[in-house]
Amino acid sequence: MPKEMDVVIPNCCGVDIHKEVAVCCVRKTLGEQVTSEVRSFSTMTGGLQELKAWLIESGVTHVAVESTGVYWKPLFNILEDSMTVVLANARHVKHVPGRKTDVKDCEWLAKLLQCGLIKGSFIPPKLIRELRDLTRYRRKIMGHLASEKNRVQKVLEDANLKLSSVATDVFGVSGMAILKALSEGETNGEELAKLAMGRLKEKIPELEKALTGHVSSHHLFMIKRSLEHIAYIQKSVGQVDREIDKKLKPYGEDYKRLQTIPGVKETGAASIIAEIGTDMSVFPTVQHLTSWAGICPGNNESAGKKKVGKQDPEMSG
Repeated sequence: MPKEMDVVIPNCCGVDIHKEVAVCCVRKTLGEQVTSEVRSFSTMTGGLQELKAWLIESGVTHVAVESTGVYWKPLFNILEDSMTVVLANARHVKHVPGRKTDVKDCEWLAKLLQCGLIKGSFIPPKLIRELRDLTRYRRKIMGHLASEKNRVQKVLEDANLKLSSVATDVFGVSGMAILKALSEGETNGEELAKLAMGRLKEKIPELEKALTGHVSSHHLFMIKRSLEHIAYIQKSVGQVDREIDKKLKPYGEDYKRLQTIPGVKETGAASIIAEIGTDMSVFPTVQHLTSWAGICPGNNESAGKKKVGKQDPEMSG
């Protein structure tokens, strides 16, 4: 880093944070004199509170921390109401020229921050971050739900029960009634077919054949366990949906507008708000937004060979 680089931030701090320890370097400028002090703190809440008190006492206004896994998040949560926290992309910091000596990471971060050489990654407001946790968690448990339903399908095939060959939706009203009866020990195809409802009643003769299989006690046990798990997951999804609705109330108008996009409904609109927020001013250009969302095609070609394209490191975080 050039020595003549102007100081942009007089009092700042660089933090090299790990799972159990945060190493901090405070740099203070008074005229042409620059002083630095390095201290280490525990990443327990008490240790981070001590770190915060030290930074306030030192007059620190800006803190730079690398986006290392999830370890930066507790520090950000504690400091965000007292000073500006700049989340530095590790790849961007690594490529800044001038690091010729083996200085501590925290000292290097502090130097770069003081000279305005770190571009902070986008960190959404707290409410958006909480909404993002919920929508991503919902996708995860919906994946578990799909896996459990596939497991039921496999058990049915193993028992030679061809319910999916007749019923359009195995887990519809009729299908669930049949599966519940199976889990309770009913294996007679004719009796199971009588549980058909709606339009499926027209296919009772086909259902009788499809539901006559080679069913063992093991099959019944597996189906019962899976149905109980499916019910539990569906209950969890309902609880998460209600919490998502609470978080979306401040964004009601944007939430409704997003649903006017063809193919975007409640779940999709909630995910869009959770991932990019509603303040588009944080994205300098459309390209930055598509890069952040991970939907722009990569353009990384060398010697006629196309390589994997990655999103803009300045917008990742």
